[in-house]
Amino acid sequence: MLNRHNIVLGIVDLSTGGGGSTVMDSRVIFSIALKATATSIILAHNHPSGNLRPSSEDIRITEKLKQAAKLLGIELHDHLIITENNYFSMAEEAYI
Repeated sequence: MLNRHNIVLGIVDLSTGGGGSTVMDSRVIFSIALKATATSIILAHNHPSGNLRPSSEDIRITEKLKQAAKLLGIELHDHLIITENNYFSMAEEAYI
């Protein structure tokens, strides 16, 4: 979560999933961001498999969260996929 000067307001661990998937609850994400008066957020999750490419579900969720953020006046700066040795930025790859 960031403020309007892109200063980090906090980092929140929202979910811990199994080897295959986890659930991101948009209500929880935005409730926390709004309580912190964040003006933008950066999401991140890992792919333990080492595959950097976003799944179709990653893309769908990112689009859903981007639309919800816009309605709330919050900017979704990025959604990062992290592996042991690298990362994938959805913003850099024009998914956001």
